[in-house]
Amino acid sequence: MHDDEAERNELRRVLTAMAREHATVTYRDLCELADIPGPCRIQRITDLLEQIVQEDLAADRPLLAALAISRSPTAIPQRGFFQLLQALGRYDGPDDGPSAAAFHREELELAWAYWGAGA
Repeated sequence: MHDDEAERNELRRVLTAMAREHATVTYRDLCELADIPGPCRIQRITDLLEQIVQEDLAADRPLLAALAISRSPTAIPQRGFFQLLQALGRYDGPDDGPSAAAFHREELELAWAYWGAGA
């Protein structure tokens, strides 16, 4: 059994620390830093990040989850991040490629400015 709230709070703590450093973190490293256990922990992280996205959008805050990225050379979130934002009406573009990277860069800048300032 998972404690969603406790795990989300720990993810927020780790991601906020990353924002203070103007850094990003891979999903795998985020699992380690937030001490998310289990064989399906990447899926667990993505589920929790989706919840964080929804919370941030509902509160009209920059997307803290934008700091979590894939290990791919593009260093952007996985397609599910963009697909969720499309479904929620925040993004209208492809889920990979230059448009997705440009959108992600804008979201990163907003998140670093907001969350890195001690929000």
